[in-house]
Amino acid sequence: MSDLFAPLELRETTLPNRVMVSPMCQYSAPEGRATDWHLVHLGSRAVGGAGVVLTEATAVSPEGRITPDDLGIWTDEQADALARVADFVAGQGSVPGIQLAHAGRKASTASPWDGGHPLSPDGDGWTAVGPSETPYPRDGDEQPTRALDTEEVAAVVDDFAAAAERALAAGFEIAEVHAAHGYLLHEFCSPVTNDRTDRYGGDFEGRTRLLREVTAAVREVWPDEKPVFVRVSATDWLDDRPSWTVDDTARLAPRLAEAGADLIDVSAGGIHPDQSVPATGPGYQVPYAEAIGEAVAAADADLAVGAVGGITDPEHAAAVVANDRADAVLMAREFLRSPYWPLHAAADLNADDAVDWPVQYRRAVSK
Repeated sequence: MSDLFAPLELRETTLPNRVMVSPMCQYSAPEGRATDWHLVHLGSRAVGGAGVVLTEATAVSPEGRITPDDLGIWTDEQADALARVADFVAGQGSVPGIQLAHAGRKASTASPWDGGHPLSPDGDGWTAVGPSETPYPRDGDEQPTRALDTEEVAAVVDDFAAAAERALAAGFEIAEVHAAHGYLLHEFCSPVTNDRTDRYGGDFEGRTRLLREVTAAVREVWPDEKPVFVRVSATDWLDDRPSWTVDDTARLAPRLAEAGADLIDVSAGGIHPDQSVPATGPGYQVPYAEAIGEAVAAADADLAVGAVGGITDPEHAAAVVANDRADAVLMAREFLRSPYWPLHAAADLNADDAVDWPVQYRRAVSK
């Protein structure tokens, strides 16, 4: 059986295979509430055999949304709307996970198909916040940004913890802290966006403090037997200025394990539009996951590693795991194209026994 379809044990939670649905924003949640769209969208990937199904970035506070249409979990009503999604995903044999997020200075914009432009606080938007007042560059159409004071930064930690408690009550078994793609926690880590002089700025220790505190706070309210993930951008892809690098992520990873993380989900970029993305292709970000995995091993840290980025082919995905480049693979766009990718991949890899077609569909499987 392909290693891709071998179970992965994280704490006392068994992931049935190493294929995970990466968070993908749907911008379809009125007042932050999940709808039938989310049930069908996420539920179909569970029916398709994914070992873990993660929600899109789910805002921990109103100002933490990217758009007014983002999923949220700052109220009990929002958690209740997500509960049936978690229940259905678990009922298909997948592990339901939720990505907890705060958009930081990239908040208060229209949904992509509505132009993605900044929204005015005087209209449908709100004031974006970040580690500093520097807005995300948008060719002269910047969103005004307010720097959080020290007390407000501490409140962000509380928001993540409260959101995790609601997520647990809703039935999620994995909590992922979103610290990638230029959103708030990434903004604090990167010298590109963090010029603070208080305890949450300055050197590596100060800039990573908020992420470590959030991870520890989520871990504190999350049951010991259930895993916590952290998604990071391994690099800012900005070699022309002081920025966040793979070496920084390698240094941070063991500290996240100390804070209670069980898997580091390694992505890249998003902090600034000047980023220089290397040539993309199959697995173009896998080397970052491999480098972080080597650092984790060298530090003897108990932390699994997930790889992302252009992984679409079953043999390639299986090779990433079999060759110890990562413990799991996460896919986004490929799952948009093919919700049942794991079922077909298992057949391609002669691992048919590793995943179960739903009984309702089995008459279509006979060869």
